[in-house]
Amino acid sequence: MRPAVDVVGLSRRYGRVQALDGVDLSVAEGEFFGLLGPNGAGKTTLISILAGLVRADAGRVRVMGHDVVDDYRAARRALGVVPQELVFDPFFTVRETLRIQSGYFGLSRNDAWIDEILHHLDLASKADANMRSLSGGMKRRVLVGQALVHRPPVIVLDEPTAGVDVELRQSLWSFIRRLNADGHTVILTTHYLEEAEALCGRIAMLKDGRVVALDTTQALLSRNAGLTVRLVARALPPAWLPRLLRRTGDTWHIGIDRPADLEALLADMRVAGMHVDELTLDEADLEQVFLRIMQSTPAPSARAPATEGAR
Repeated sequence: MRPAVDVVGLSRRYGRVQALDGVDLSVAEGEFFGLLGPNGAGKTTLISILAGLVRADAGRVRVMGHDVVDDYRAARRALGVVPQELVFDPFFTVRETLRIQSGYFGLSRNDAWIDEILHHLDLASKADANMRSLSGGMKRRVLVGQALVHRPPVIVLDEPTAGVDVELRQSLWSFIRRLNADGHTVILTTHYLEEAEALCGRIAMLKDGRVVALDTTQALLSRNAGLTVRLVARALPPAWLPRLLRRTGDTWHIGIDRPADLEALLADMRVAGMHVDELTLDEADLEQVFLRIMQSTPAPSARAPATEGAR
């Protein structure tokens, strides 16, 4: 079976910044695939090349077997992208916006599907409202509708739930799950890692323009299994700072490999005269795994090329 998206040796530089550095990945038809990374990792550049908005310096990308440069019309017809930015035309209603988007793909009789999109995205009551009158969350729903209006086999969601209320998130993911179950390939970028953990069967993690992890979600969780200590204290012994996953005020999240490490942590805090106000111990979730992989990956100049299965 051909891959839905095939990326080989993809590189792109902006001045001194190497946005992508030899990225290789393949997404199978029907997958729900996660593309994760910190800000500046190269996710948006990769999506922009995929959508034909940016030209790569080297490498190639195919969508449903169509090269995004040599066969760009077929590649773009096979792809629907929900952008991160709220881009809209203020002079049209929601329904007119979706009809115009349909026209770009030569679909003149698409009202039945548009009505279904409006229903599933909870936009039916706003169908005749002007785009500029909508809230940010409503505008984002319309962007999702625009990406789906031509029924593309591959859907790319770039932070689709940023700034969106919980109710819409649930209805949106229900709709996207249904599309995925019907055979659509979905590629998701998100900073809500609980969404990626719940939805994605396989995940690629990018850092500094390179793939540093690529595996099934379950394998990433299993291979990076560990425990997270959530500690409320005014300070942390310096020896434990390298294990710090994140900090919010006086709340410290520390990664440990085994329960015995907790005894050592508490002993070091007693020696230093540090008082613990609250402590919990949790199994690692995708957020902790992500932070560990990002922190343990060396800078590009000190890193050898990653290989599949060892990334």
